[in-house]
Amino acid sequence: MLPYCLVKPFVFALDPETAHEIAVAGMRVTGALTGPGKPLPDTPVTVMGLEFPNRIGLAAGLDKNGEAIDALAAWGFGFLEVGTVTPRAQPGNPKPRMFRLPAVEGIINRMGFNNHGIDALVANVRKARFKGILGINIGKNADTPIERAAADYLVGLEKAYPHASYVAVNVSSPNTKNLRALQGESELDALLGALKAKQEALAQQHGKYVPLALKIAPDLDDAQLANIADALKRHRVDAVIATNTTLDRSRVAGQPHADETGGLSGAPLFEASTAVVKKLATALAGELPIIAAGGVVDGEKAKAKLAAGAQLVQIYSGLVYRGPGLVKECVAATRARPA
Repeated sequence: MLPYCLVKPFVFALDPETAHEIAVAGMRVTGALTGPGKPLPDTPVTVMGLEFPNRIGLAAGLDKNGEAIDALAAWGFGFLEVGTVTPRAQPGNPKPRMFRLPAVEGIINRMGFNNHGIDALVANVRKARFKGILGINIGKNADTPIERAAADYLVGLEKAYPHASYVAVNVSSPNTKNLRALQGESELDALLGALKAKQEALAQQHGKYVPLALKIAPDLDDAQLANIADALKRHRVDAVIATNTTLDRSRVAGQPHADETGGLSGAPLFEASTAVVKKLATALAGELPIIAAGGVVDGEKAKAKLAAGAQLVQIYSGLVYRGPGLVKECVAATRARPA
């Protein structure tokens, strides 16, 4: 395999979404030919009742349809998260919908949960040879009214449950109309109540317990975070993922594409997402684990997420700028958990 520094100029010469599609297609082929590799060595850590071989995982969004699981596993991740996937296939928002901000190592996207639907993802998961920890990230279809959103999440949970190590519930993408309203106090309470009841029934049906993680936004004030922390504890949700992309543009003002609508990820998200991790760590007081995501573009930033109170770290946008070697760097940096 060529070093990423040699490949990167060709990748960045392409439209971002085209480059992404070519990369996933290439990984689909290589994964089918070689099968999954082994995670990078580390002292295993138990989170959500699951044993992770290392603390570094792939965030949702790179492999929406579970097409490249085996190839991605060969990069050394301790766990993978695929999706976001919806009950029915949907095309997402009109193109162009992904933009690089290379001077600040950022990405803006307004993809809109483009995916082939939960049935297609499950078929891909079943074909994969990867036997490690796999999260499946679920969302609602764009044309499902927000007042009926819970029904979509319940479909996703039911179909993902037998095939997932854990299920992540995405209520925080800024690119599906009104989705973030599900983080409101009463809306979140109703949704979590329905999901936990379904989880209990599915655990009985399948004879195994599959944890639930809630993925939240960075654009929340202290009162909203306190309400979310209270709901997570009250409903005994198994983990929280902090955070999704941000709508804030203060750290990229003046950059080309900075005014594009959508969620901002990559290095400019690091401080805001880490601040949310710190506040959650205080509010949750160890009652449930935090999976940190947002702005991890080097090993030191991965380590900082643990220092802020996270137990696991996910990366995605950093891979665009740093390549697969970022996984190894982050695993090495987080091998010893800060005191």
